[in-house]
Amino acid sequence: MAGLVMDHAYQGRIREASQRASEAMALIESVGDPTLIAGLSLPVVYAKCESGEWSDVLRWSQLVIDLADGDPSQGNFIFGSALALAFTTRAMARYYSGRPGWPDDLQQGLDTARRADPLSYAIIVGWVYSPGIPNGGLAADDRAVREIEDALRIAERSGQDLALSNARMTLGFALVHRQTDAERDRGQKLLAEVSQVFIRRGHNVGDRPAVNVYVARERARRGDRDQAIPLMRAALDQLAREGQLMCWGAPATGVLVETLLDRGADGDIREAEAAIERLAAAPADNGWLGATSGCCGCARC
Repeated sequence: MAGLVMDHAYQGRIREASQRASEAMALIESVGDPTLIAGLSLPVVYAKCESGEWSDVLRWSQLVIDLADGDPSQGNFIFGSALALAFTTRAMARYYSGRPGWPDDLQQGLDTARRADPLSYAIIVGWVYSPGIPNGGLAADDRAVREIEDALRIAERSGQDLALSNARMTLGFALVHRQTDAERDRGQKLLAEVSQVFIRRGHNVGDRPAVNVYVARERARRGDRDQAIPLMRAALDQLAREGQLMCWGAPATGVLVETLLDRGADGDIREAEAAIERLAAAPADNGWLGATSGCCGCARC
């Protein structure tokens, strides 16, 4: 069941992945084995993160933290440290729903992964900063970029495709939020390459719309708004179809809205309003706040 969940999620079938994750959660919990619960947490929590069902993410993460009781190696038959992952996903659930304590959780996730094994650390860095940076929870400052660069080097040495793609995606997100043209150009190139890898190798397809939004944003920054906006629309439509607006919808909507307002053509304001209204009308998990600034992540809200 857990493998089926991950397959659906990696192929971008997020609605089906979420449904299967709920079934898998119930089945795994019924067994009552702490090692099994911790070890199979990655597939089910990943699916619930992608669908933005943060109450489920919070509950499952807390369960793993309680069962691990400080042991980073508990249930390490799929992922190096289920405990590190649980701290990180608990942080994500907390900052999406406006609960306190998430910065401490993120730090505990990083510290726990660092004590576990290098590959776990590299992967957790990706989970911390992506979607942390696009959603405005974390800054793409010098410290963050250095940490992501370190994670990328670890992933490169590991030869693990998923870890490498995740690290490259995370670095791309960070760089397109920097100030210099050189860094943002590098970030766009990384994200464009990662988008093709996701399709070619058939994993992380659910993350691809968010990647494509930021690739398009950099095209718009260079003055190619007329070509960039249809790409943003397509990405947002895909997020809506797969029920991912509670995960990636806020930053993606913010990018589209700002680009439309910058262009200012006939109908752009109406389209921007409609994009915000769609996000506001999306089925929300209890307590979901949507963004750290405004209703869609747009700086002008």
